[in-house]
Amino acid sequence: MATHPRPQTLAIIGFGNFGQFLAKTFVRQGHRVIGQSRSDYSTVAKELGAEYFNTADEVLDQNPEVVILCTSITSLKTVMTKFPLQRLENSVVVDVCSVKEYPRDLMLEMLPPSADILCTHPMFGPESGKHSWKNLPFVYDVVRVSNEERQKLVEDFILIWKLEECSMVPMSCKEHDSFAASTQFITHTTGRMLAGLNLTSTPVDTKGYESLLSVIDTTIKDSFDLYYGLYRYNYNSKSQIQRLEDSLRDLRIKLEEEERKERDQ
Repeated sequence: MATHPRPQTLAIIGFGNFGQFLAKTFVRQGHRVIGQSRSDYSTVAKELGAEYFNTADEVLDQNPEVVILCTSITSLKTVMTKFPLQRLENSVVVDVCSVKEYPRDLMLEMLPPSADILCTHPMFGPESGKHSWKNLPFVYDVVRVSNEERQKLVEDFILIWKLEECSMVPMSCKEHDSFAASTQFITHTTGRMLAGLNLTSTPVDTKGYESLLSVIDTTIKDSFDLYYGLYRYNYNSKSQIQRLEDSLRDLRIKLEEEERKERDQ
């Protein structure tokens, strides 16, 4: 188990399921972890070896080196609007949302100009990363860093993921969302479409069909709120929905054309 050579004080704003998942590894590496959320997770935090405060001001009084916004995509703006953002001057602020351009634009608009911004997407969660983060993708984009000292803080935060042997993927927010619309969003859409057909295992399942059932199982474990966030806040997702509809229409047209040809013979 890796220990961080330069432990940090990390504040996790949004101490729900995913925040607790991150906290467990952060604590194990030797970091001081401080949680804050709408609900009271003080007991859970204590069990994880973390600290918990009820208000954002109390968290910031602890002088965290890095503030991690660990909220859903759909609630990020609301959380930031209610947060004492002026107190984030000269701070490193990180997001972990599944889309990247939207939180980047929001942080550039709302945070003080002296706040540094690191956009990240750990492409795994409590299920897939339950036993290890090794080889799991961690996408990140260093959007803004003010000086050399805070550059080191950002690099030390990124080191957390390197120590866990994640697959490190430096990538711009724009490029991430372009890829994600064609991979993550299409996968979720396909899984939810198939789930609506109420497909089940049969005695004659093929390997391909088993793979489809696996896609359904994986996607429906995630909340609809997450799926809606992928649709609403990835600027590329609506065009992907249209491409899916066009592709299904074209496929049906081809099938009907073949059927007509057969009848006319």
